[in-house]
Amino acid sequence: MPPDHPGRQHILTAHAEALAAGDAGYLDPDTGLFVLTAGFLARRGTCCGRGCRHCPYVS
Repeated sequence: MPPDHPGRQHILTAHAEALAAGDAGYLDPDTGLFVLTAGFLARRGTCCGRGCRHCPYVS
């Protein structure tokens, strides 16, 4: 997500809250879509190649 994304702060806050709660994901504050957290994706063990927003495998 680019640093100038208009919803960046809301997204990062929702992500941090989901991580702290141990949730698999959160509802995107703008679209209402369910987004997986980096923690959940890391526990999967591999990248699925679908370009997930919080993918821990992207370098």
